[in-house]
Order: sequence, then C-alpha cells, then structure tokens
Amino acid sequence: MRHRFDTGDKVIVLELNKAGHVRTPHYVRNRVGTVLHRCGSYLNPEQLAVGDVGGPVIPLYRVAFDLAELWDDYQGNPGDRLCVEIYDHWLEASPDLRSERFHELEC
Repeated sequence: MRHRFDTGDKVIVLELNKAGHVRTPHYVRNRVGTVLHRCGSYLNPEQLAVGDVGGPVIPLYRVAFDLAELWDDYQGNPGDRLCVEIYDHWLEASPDLRSERFHELEC
C-alpha cells in the first residue's frame, strides 16, 4: 500500500469500531489532525495481535492534534498538541486537506 498523505495534510481519524487490540486512542477518533511525518510501512498490529503475520504492510503516520480541540476543558497553552502514530486505514482526508499551520508544527 502506498502512502496517501503527505506532511502537512489534514486528516480525520475514523471510528472503525474494531474490537480487540488497536493502537488508535478513542479520544482522537472523529477528530482532525495534521500529518507531521511518514513513519514507514509495517504489518498491521491488529492482525499481528491475532497471529496473522501474512498481511500487507500499511503506511504509518505521525499525526498532531491540538489539545484544545481534543478536550473542551483544556486550559493549558493554546499551542499544546499531542502526537499519535496512526495507521493509514484509520485515516481519511479532511475536506480542508492542507494545514495552514504546517510550518509551525513539530512533535
């Protein structure tokens, strides 16, 4: 599978309602983040957890989220953000694909 997103792209984390071992935290699902980095491609940990080691590799991205957008009552620095590594199948392009703040983001 090829990378669908580039650094600076805005993405929405999907709610896939998968049971079992998943790496995508609930608090980032249905939220918009910005891709910071392509981390490479790896076997799907959801399949590895059940012993399936024969699947294709999947792109992994480091995605940044503004903390104030994740938690309504967040009172810290408005520039604070959280970075999460998320596999491609959990992401879709945001309608506003490119982040205007891309140059400001680091994790």
